[in-house]
Amino acid sequence: MNHDHAPGRSCPKCWAELKTPLFCESCHELLAPTDRPSPFDALGLSTAYPVNRMELRKRLLQLSRRLHPDFHGSASQETRARAERNTAELNAAFELLDDDCRRADWLVRSLGGPGQDEERQMPAAFLSEVLEWSETIEEARNAAPGSPERAALGPLETSLREQRARTMESISDSLTPLPHTNAPELVEIRRSLNAVRYLDRALGEIAELRLSEASTSR
Repeated sequence: MNHDHAPGRSCPKCWAELKTPLFCESCHELLAPTDRPSPFDALGLSTAYPVNRMELRKRLLQLSRRLHPDFHGSASQETRARAERNTAELNAAFELLDDDCRRADWLVRSLGGPGQDEERQMPAAFLSEVLEWSETIEEARNAAPGSPERAALGPLETSLREQRARTMESISDSLTPLPHTNAPELVEIRRSLNAVRYLDRALGEIAELRLSEASTSR
């Protein structure tokens, strides 16, 4: 299921079809949407998990040029305030869509799936591995720099990055095309996102240990 940006939406000034509720690209009118637009809507993109990053950045630059408060420096205070709000909305939308995990999280919730606070489980096959790499990291944390325990972090980091890539590929496959609203598979996608969150946490801990080791060796 692929949700295009809202059809039939027109500019209240020139009646041209709008691609984004933030700004009319025909008459350059700044708009004040009554409801907060979705991140896809804000950038005038179709709602889907796959995102062309070049297209995403191109849309950001196109809209930013006209929305930026500096472009409206001689306008009324109300217009400048609207430009600031819409620019902030645009930037927030870009940051979310540019992040594969955040984009998947938003889509799961928008389709009626559980948030991370509602579904905390991970895929069953993942649980035993969590204990293993948590133990490896803890042993490295309690060991001296240059020890075998610290050396074990290298292969572990490689394994975690590979596992993260596989998990994100599985999430992408599950969200392409988008499931129906409240589809049962949204729970499994959430569990996979929980796994990615744990993987990122472990990779962050490894990076901290490497940084502290590098600082000690100076």
